[in-house]
Amino acid sequence: MLTAYDRRVAVTEPLSPSSPVDLAETPGARPSLRRRLTTGLPTDRVSSWLWTGSVALLALVLRLVGLSTPGDKIFDEVYYAKEAHDLLQFGVERDKEGTGPGYVVHPPLGKWLIAGGEQVFGYNALGWRISAAVIGALSVLLLARIARRLFGSTLLGCIAGLLLALDGLHFVMSRVALLDIYLMFFLLLAFAFALLDRDSTRAWLLRRAEAGEDLAAGIGYRVPWWRFATAVSAGCALGVKWSASWYIIALAGLTFWWTVQARRSAGVRRPIRDALARETGWLVLSGVVILAVYLSTWTGWFLSDDGWNRDGNPWPGPWFLPSALGNLWEYHVHAYDFHTGLHAKHDYQSTPWSWLLLGRPVAYYYSSDPGCGTDNCSAEVLALGTPLLWWSFIPALVMVTWRWLARRDWRAGTILLMSIGAGILPWTLYPTRTMFYFYTLPALPFLVLAVTLALGMVLGPGLRRDADPLIPATDVVADRDRRLVGAVAVAAYVLVIAATFAYFYPIYTGEQMTYDNWHSRMWFDSWI
Repeated sequence: MLTAYDRRVAVTEPLSPSSPVDLAETPGARPSLRRRLTTGLPTDRVSSWLWTGSVALLALVLRLVGLSTPGDKIFDEVYYAKEAHDLLQFGVERDKEGTGPGYVVHPPLGKWLIAGGEQVFGYNALGWRISAAVIGALSVLLLARIARRLFGSTLLGCIAGLLLALDGLHFVMSRVALLDIYLMFFLLLAFAFALLDRDSTRAWLLRRAEAGEDLAAGIGYRVPWWRFATAVSAGCALGVKWSASWYIIALAGLTFWWTVQARRSAGVRRPIRDALARETGWLVLSGVVILAVYLSTWTGWFLSDDGWNRDGNPWPGPWFLPSALGNLWEYHVHAYDFHTGLHAKHDYQSTPWSWLLLGRPVAYYYSSDPGCGTDNCSAEVLALGTPLLWWSFIPALVMVTWRWLARRDWRAGTILLMSIGAGILPWTLYPTRTMFYFYTLPALPFLVLAVTLALGMVLGPGLRRDADPLIPATDVVADRDRRLVGAVAVAAYVLVIAATFAYFYPIYTGEQMTYDNWHSRMWFDSWI
């Protein structure tokens, strides 16, 4: 799996903020400028797709096997599978009886995606779950490619994808008709596009410098197409759940700061002022794109005559706001009041402080029906992250924080912002709201990136005699031995995670077993 590039600089180069890259010398730009502006990527373009695609294929197969079990709706599938079916029939959600408009508190896009599976496979367990399985596998591929770009290593990209594929929470959420897997996917896609925007900006600056332009006074204008792709994806995420808002704010901040840093690397004298002058308009336009995409997810409601609050209450607001938009605004006010006022006690509620510790996973399904060969049987679908993986997030975040503070690694800061800053801390602003552990799903890929970065640090730097012939041969041998130990440790960690996933697999899939076998997997009373 290691390419020639991986063997030379797989872990060390991408973990350095300004790593050297093998580029042909050109007279238009100084070598130091090329080092600052160029993002190091492996050269194994074709084979990297084979490796990352294989990881995604494994994830898809795991998620498709036994997808129709249990055969009935479980947990909140009773809402979303039914509402998706309503969208196919009426274009809007209906009430429980199916005789009038239904009041729902989440936007329609996630339910439209569920409806796509129902349209193809019918209104059954396979139909309402198949879209989630496909999206889950695609998110594994997406994370593998993101990690490869972030860390400059196909090996680390495959490790990140494999860890996500073998996480219990991601696995379960990829096999149920809930909204969170779609929210996670679109946010991850938006991050991927934002990363491409960062790299394309730096590549554009490098081309201008190589052409002999003086960038000190400013960088000029260009159309940031990848930024608009980010906005479209962010709008789709918002069209699934409003909790995407915190990630969108984080992405906007990252995008602006990355443009500032690109200017600073290019030698612009006043990078912040130049970014404010030349990028603010694009960011505002991106916000307009997000809003337009979000409103488009409500197309069924706009085209209907019987959507909730569609026409029943004439809009009393400003004359310049059309009635339909005004009624939709009122709808949103009601939904916001519901979300912020949700304080009902629930058996499986939990607090954000307990999520990384797996304090209270959520049981989606449980049955004690006989059929396992004994009188006491159990079958459960438990939304529980792979325990050893989740517990390793905590030391990994400590290592990532150290790297951000001590080495000023932008990757580390990005991971912290997108995982903890956007994914967990905002929920602490609503201490009395009813919350659930699976709300962490959108943060999960970035937590996996934290572990991946830490594993890269374990593998450590490789000494390159081709870069510095004066390095003693004994040092090269000692470093090779140290890296071998690191590689064994990383491989052992991944194998332990795989074994842990396999051990908990029966309670992820609703497999019937004896009560004793089920209870042996309940490591803590709070899991029962």
